[in-house]
Amino acid sequence: LLPSMAFPIMLSMLVQALYNVVDSVFVSMVSENALTSVSLAFPVQNLMIAVGTGTGVGINALVSRSLGEKKQEYANSAANNGIYLAIFSFIGFAIVCGFFAPAFFRVQTTDPQIMEYGVDYVRVIGIMSFGLFIQLTCEKLLQSTGKTIYSMATQLLGAIINIILDPIMIFGLFGFPRMEVTGAALATVTGQIIAAIAGVIVNMKLNKELHISLVKYKISGDVIRSIYSVGFPSIIMAFMTFGMNKILMGFTSTATAVFGVYFKLQSFIFMPVFGLNNGMVPIVAYNYGARKPKRITKAIKLSIIYGVCIMLAGFAVFQLFPGSLLGIFSASDDMMAIGIPALRTISLSFLIAGFSVVASSVFQALGHGFLSLAVSVLRQLVVLLPAAFILSKAGGLGACWWSFPIAEVFSGVICFVFIRYAYKKEIHPLYEK
Repeated sequence: LLPSMAFPIMLSMLVQALYNVVDSVFVSMVSENALTSVSLAFPVQNLMIAVGTGTGVGINALVSRSLGEKKQEYANSAANNGIYLAIFSFIGFAIVCGFFAPAFFRVQTTDPQIMEYGVDYVRVIGIMSFGLFIQLTCEKLLQSTGKTIYSMATQLLGAIINIILDPIMIFGLFGFPRMEVTGAALATVTGQIIAAIAGVIVNMKLNKELHISLVKYKISGDVIRSIYSVGFPSIIMAFMTFGMNKILMGFTSTATAVFGVYFKLQSFIFMPVFGLNNGMVPIVAYNYGARKPKRITKAIKLSIIYGVCIMLAGFAVFQLFPGSLLGIFSASDDMMAIGIPALRTISLSFLIAGFSVVASSVFQALGHGFLSLAVSVLRQLVVLLPAAFILSKAGGLGACWWSFPIAEVFSGVICFVFIRYAYKKEIHPLYEK
């Protein structure tokens, strides 16, 4: 069941990672400043994805658990409130990105070209973000009822359209004007909007387990709290990327470009694990609602094994081929000098990350969103950023990258303690009933 649920999502997320990388590869062909501007914009883009994904994870877990408990109306309410949250998220980001994009870049750089590229990019992805939020919500609704093959299809559609449009809009092919970084943003949002339309149609026509009606189901504070109590931890990552960019810009814009490239590359490793988690969450949540502890335990164990194996493969690639990975992005000599040791050092964190990432999703599936939130806050904000700042001052840029494996060791220990707690509190008592 786990591979059948997870594999379509893992495949679609790999394609998602591919188009994120393709996006940056084409932008890097414009100039290093263009790549740096997209790297500096990444916290905003990542925050939007994190809000959409985090909300979706909360919807997924709540809907699956409610269906397992045979609470059909509550599942319907969770689904419809998820759509409301997607609309509100779009409105908020459209306003913030439209008005405050220049201020966001002024606190990170004084280079006028990087500023111009970055502001244009952020405004496009923010003002047209309705496609992103609707797409992510529709995907999670399909995943929550086990229809992962349809979720994969809608995500693949958006990703493939983005990949096709990227070179056309960036370089002005087939009669299009050359739009450079703005073209990359327009290609991204066009793919998201088409995927969102497909997601709405598929949910309305094929997802019969849920009833979507924004007229019948009103906004519920209780449902929204339940969604965000599970989904909020996924939002924390964006604040870390902004903080790291601030630290790295203190050295050179090339270091920021390397960090941006790392995040694009690591998505090839983490996205399959996230896809695995998205397949696991409804299984664990449904069986938790149905009071079937053996299936819960087996799904968790298998997910941890698969997740660790994926991360070990990623670690091997980053250790053996860092120069080749950077070469994909037209890396300069300076970028190679900074990037090769950076990729090798940061990837040490992969050795533990497989367990930690799966464990955080287990907490969410069991309704312990606070534990997942605590792990995210402690890892990203309490350990990683302060460690990066201290190491950058004490040992320079090379030492700064060690903050990632340090934070991951800390996170792994905390996750081990928390997963034992969650097992004893939620799963073990089910064996006694």
